[in-house]
Amino acid sequence: MTTERELSGILSMRVKTPINMKSLINTKIVIIALLIAFLVCVDAVSAQSYMLDIRRDSARSDKQTGGKIEKTALVAGGGNLKITLNVPAFQMTLWQNGKEIKSYPVGVGLKDFPIYIGTLKAGEIIWNPDWIPPSSDWVNQSKKVKAGEIIRASDKRNPLGKIKIPLGHNYLIHQAKGAADLGNLVSHGCVRVMQSDLYDLTEKIVAARTLSITSKEIANAKRTKNTFIAEIDSPILVEITYDTQVIEAGKLHIYPDIYEYRKNTTENLRAELESNGVDSSGITDEVLKKMLAQAAAKKQFVVNVESISAGRALSDGRAISVLTQASAQSKKTNVPKRRRKGSR
Repeated sequence: MTTERELSGILSMRVKTPINMKSLINTKIVIIALLIAFLVCVDAVSAQSYMLDIRRDSARSDKQTGGKIEKTALVAGGGNLKITLNVPAFQMTLWQNGKEIKSYPVGVGLKDFPIYIGTLKAGEIIWNPDWIPPSSDWVNQSKKVKAGEIIRASDKRNPLGKIKIPLGHNYLIHQAKGAADLGNLVSHGCVRVMQSDLYDLTEKIVAARTLSITSKEIANAKRTKNTFIAEIDSPILVEITYDTQVIEAGKLHIYPDIYEYRKNTTENLRAELESNGVDSSGITDEVLKKMLAQAAAKKQFVVNVESISAGRALSDGRAISVLTQASAQSKKTNVPKRRRKGSR
């Protein structure tokens, strides 16, 4: 047992541990250096990822398809879906098992709010969605809405329309305000799709994945303002590219550089031709510049590869609307009957 004297001695003890200021400062320096190195590493990885994404070929490119895009009707319950979007083409495509199911014309982000370039995922479909304005300058300057405010589907201030498909990081696919949105820079980073096309896309996803939602529930969601959410059991990959020079099915498409990323240069065009097996040695830079110049505003320049090889790129090529191809595809709708209702 400890005696009173021993206890008093223990209580009177003082542990003196002098603080070494030099060591403390050195430790702080090391921590700061490690933090800076970590941030630099993250930035480097992000920059590397961005460079790969910005150079990624469109899913419709002959380099990806082998020169032919096989089209097919959707297989209900078949799964294996993928959504791609080539931003300067304003064209979104739904694929199943590597075959084109349907393409849709779209509107994309404004120049000050460009859409994300890279891969995202669609994990759910929301009918009659609420809208929560983000904490952004454009929201803070608005007199109609406030950041963080929950704006219901029935509220006229809600810009999302009947359906939204979240892609992560606040990016969405949602309803366009009207046909004027298509082929234009109109959103704050989101993809806008006409209501009829959005219905078609989501019903194809529901049919392919046999999601836990019935045709009756979909019809009710269309008719009312009631919010309904369907989880996509395995998220669908959404690949977003910025490919302004695409050879598709033997035709060169030059799209306008809508975000001014300096993609449409003679060097890039010559490299694109060469990488597709087209000998560009006989094509002058002046001809390439004239080809590129025709891809402006809402026009794309289209010409057969054979015409380019024969030296008739300018005489045979033509400037047409960027929406021509996607709009033609959008008119072909084929939603198969589902094998069963709400199986999972």
